[in-house]
Amino acid sequence: MTKQEKMHELKVLAAQIRMETMKIIGSRGFGHVGGSMSLADAMAVIYGAYMKFDPKNPRWEDRDWCVLSKGHAGPVMYATLGIMGYYPVSDAYKLNQPGTDFPSHTDRNKTKGVDLTTGSLGQGISEAAGAALGLKMQKKDNKVFVFVGDGESDEGQVWEAAQFAAHYDLDNLICFVDDNKRQLDGPCDEVMSHKKGVGARFDSLGWNVINVVDGNDVEQIYDAVAKAYETKGVPTCIVLNTVKGKGATFAEPTGAHSSQPSKEEWDEGIAAVEAAYEAIKNA
Repeated sequence: MTKQEKMHELKVLAAQIRMETMKIIGSRGFGHVGGSMSLADAMAVIYGAYMKFDPKNPRWEDRDWCVLSKGHAGPVMYATLGIMGYYPVSDAYKLNQPGTDFPSHTDRNKTKGVDLTTGSLGQGISEAAGAALGLKMQKKDNKVFVFVGDGESDEGQVWEAAQFAAHYDLDNLICFVDDNKRQLDGPCDEVMSHKKGVGARFDSLGWNVINVVDGNDVEQIYDAVAKAYETKGVPTCIVLNTVKGKGATFAEPTGAHSSQPSKEEWDEGIAAVEAAYEAIKNA
């Protein structure tokens, strides 16, 4: 397969993840559309091109790990895992219902394929760093991918984990920062500015930092991960400059953190992502 063919495959996968993410959240009628939709492309790249995993054996010892530190974006992980074959993706249409296996935040005890339970901001990157160290101590070559929000990076625990990862030379750890510029209470620069940027803070702690200009472009993400794989001796932070709510007609224009649109808005939004998927698939 040529790189051009692979990129088309990943674009189709990203569009499918985006479509299913909308359907999953739409089944509940409200939820974290913004920060879920912005990650569809990165999820497509790691699951479609890099990660070692086995849907029939979710706890396979030689698998790579994926940790959603911004656990409220659970729907994009549920969509991805469903498409990858861990369960019928339609099972996740019971999002956040009583007794569901698909809670609003990811839970390893409930959902097949979820490696670590997250939700409390900063918790996931700490767990990911611990997992990466544990794998290193066992002399395994498994990779650990972790997704952190730019708003989440207000939490001091994120930086304690980052310092820990650099100190222990965890080059098997790749952290994606979903730099979509908005958080629950508004624009990140107004709520709690990082001044020189989140990437600069990781850099100051000794991480290899890669800035992806368009964090919703699968080829740019693909190339960034390739560079991370080549990096030895230090962990890598990939800063994804993303659009919050990417592809959601009612969320992308406003960058809303969470959404509770009308049925008509949901119908319009789902129709739009379905059309986008078909267009990309047939391109």
